[in-house]
Amino acid sequence: MAAGVFAGGLILLAGGAYTHRGQPASPLVLPLAVTCLGVLLRRRAPVVTLVLGVIAIIGDVCLGPSLGTVLIFTDNIYAAALYGPRRLATWLLGVTSVLTVVIGAIVGILAKNWSALAIGGVQAGLVLTTPTVTALIIRQHRDQAIAERARADQVARLAELDRQAAVTGERTRMARELHDMIANHFSAVAIQSAAVIARDDLDPQAIRRVLESIRENSVLGMAEMRTMIGLLRAEDDDSGSTGHRLKDATDLVERSRRAGMVIDLSISGVPPDLSASIELAGYRILQEALTNALKHGSGQAIVTIFYGRDEVVLTVENPLADKPTGLPGSGTGLIGMAERAALVGGTFTAGSGTPSAVTGAAAPDWRVVAALPVEATPYAEPAADASTGSRAELYTSTPARSMAPYGTWRLTTEDSK
Repeated sequence: MAAGVFAGGLILLAGGAYTHRGQPASPLVLPLAVTCLGVLLRRRAPVVTLVLGVIAIIGDVCLGPSLGTVLIFTDNIYAAALYGPRRLATWLLGVTSVLTVVIGAIVGILAKNWSALAIGGVQAGLVLTTPTVTALIIRQHRDQAIAERARADQVARLAELDRQAAVTGERTRMARELHDMIANHFSAVAIQSAAVIARDDLDPQAIRRVLESIRENSVLGMAEMRTMIGLLRAEDDDSGSTGHRLKDATDLVERSRRAGMVIDLSISGVPPDLSASIELAGYRILQEALTNALKHGSGQAIVTIFYGRDEVVLTVENPLADKPTGLPGSGTGLIGMAERAALVGGTFTAGSGTPSAVTGAAAPDWRVVAALPVEATPYAEPAADASTGSRAELYTSTPARSMAPYGTWRLTTEDSK
């Protein structure tokens, strides 16, 4: 580009496009070359380009001036305003505007003609102000394009983060559902199978009853698995479509009894019309609590369901076993129950430490208490309690309420182990 404009300037000089003062055209080549050198540096050193252009135009005005040098000088100004610092562009706009007025006034005074003033001002404006204004407009558009591109990148990143959060949330929900479905049925299957293997004195009728219970739990587990797979394949997300309700607690307790547990069920109050999310959350919490009582307890439990006007309080109490059963566990049962309670705006507490109220023995009881509102409320992320270090407590979104008759238990780090 610099070589091209230099060749064009030479052609204009050869054609006589300069002010003739009786001097040859050859001295005007030097200012032309200096302005072309500024064109060569217009992107890498815009400030140097402006300095070279100013030096060249001063020398050209003293010698000529020539049309080629003046035209190339406009590009020097344009490059400095477009590629230089923003303060330089703002400063150039003010300086060129003042120079335009001053040059017009000087030409008018010297010519003593208002027409010459206007013509001189317009010419000075075309050479000085117009390149600066054009560069500022293009610079503004460029900055806007950069800002829009950065905003689009941010929106894309936020969309990707939202997608990842949605995928993570869905995977968590799937893991919670699968855990609650499989753990209950197959824990009963494992315990009953181990009992049959360990006992040699069982009569055929007892073995048949155990096998029937094993078959029932296996069939129910497979049926719930198929239901879960169907929900995952469905396009809509209806967590209440599983058909499980807290009102079916009697059937759940009865199935646990057939698995060998001794359960005392007490239901008080008038069951209100609960939403599907409340029904499912209560059912799953009761199912997981009975599963833990079967796996880690002595096979006995007291289940209390109280239907109040504003909330449903579910309590499961069972004595802990003297020896571990050895059944594998994921360690997420308590967290899953706490999450289910928190997602519908309820509270959840669990823990041990008091003598057994079930058997009267010295072995401590494990108590699970879930208070679920009658109407589901939006989930609020709780603040972590650094004093307890309990993961389950972190999901209690509201303080425990209406819990005085049942006591309050806190899950500590030691308990969770």
